[in-house]
Amino acid sequence: MKVKDFYFDLPEELIAQEPLNERDKSRLMIIDRKSGEITHSIFRDIIDYLEAGDCLVLNNSRVIPARLFGVKDDTGARAEFVLLKRIDKDRWETLVKPGKKVKIGSSFTFGNGELRCKIIGNTDFGGRIVEFEYEGIFENVLDVLGEMPLPPYIKSKLEDKERYQTVYSKVQGSAAAPTAGLHFTEELLERIKQKGVKIAFVTLHVGLGTFRPVKVENISEHKMHEEFYNLDEENAKIINETKKSGKRIIAVGTTSCRTLETIADEDGLVKPMSGWTDIFIYPGYRFKILDGLITNFHLPESTLIMLVSAFAGKDLIMNAYETAVKERYRFFSFGDAMFIK
Repeated sequence: MKVKDFYFDLPEELIAQEPLNERDKSRLMIIDRKSGEITHSIFRDIIDYLEAGDCLVLNNSRVIPARLFGVKDDTGARAEFVLLKRIDKDRWETLVKPGKKVKIGSSFTFGNGELRCKIIGNTDFGGRIVEFEYEGIFENVLDVLGEMPLPPYIKSKLEDKERYQTVYSKVQGSAAAPTAGLHFTEELLERIKQKGVKIAFVTLHVGLGTFRPVKVENISEHKMHEEFYNLDEENAKIINETKKSGKRIIAVGTTSCRTLETIADEDGLVKPMSGWTDIFIYPGYRFKILDGLITNFHLPESTLIMLVSAFAGKDLIMNAYETAVKERYRFFSFGDAMFIK
């Protein structure tokens, strides 16, 4: 299967530049995998499509202010760093712009000297390994100097940083938000619980996979970047009880989906575990645990639209995207959502 098979024409004005004032007022496309029927709703009405006993699986990762702007010590040249993966206490894998001018041995200063770093290595994806120097607690320094790493297609400045966090975000570590969850409010989640729907949490720290385009023609040759995941005993129990009862496991976002499919066995059951996943889901993949998926509208030719096509069928998804463009849905991180059932 070729990358070009997942292309669609997206008018630039449909790329959402800022979030709606109310999270749960986004539009919601409902896609029925069996019938192929596509209907339209509002996100807060997602509750009408959930049944008592279902389990929503949410990714509780929290975005860190991972974008830093530094000055090269010997030349004064500016560079942008995005923290992607913590190797140990003070060493990180990063994306750097302009990368070609940032060589091993170079050193940079951030802010007024509260943070410094040295380039100590290259990564296999064109990034840099850096080692930081600072006083005190790194997270506190990052809160002062770092900025929210909004995707490059968002040009507007985000006034409220919490709008790029889910209301249930808890575990710091992501370089980008698990955006399907941005539509939920605390009130909507409470109403969902009161209906008898179970809530379970996984953690997957969103990293380079969000930023990395598919550069090979044949998608089977694409390699995903590793991302850290965790599932604890309490939430594994909730998921397994749901599966054993014959009710639905519904992932909120592709990150929750990838975590579940990484951990699940052939019977669709999970164990508490943590580790690194580079799972790449594209058409032909056989799902082990997933029964439903809530997700946003993704980039053409991205790994995310490939995952969604694997779950619902490529023809149905490409038709849904064509419909979304025609109906003027809002796309990407701050855009509208779909529920595939």
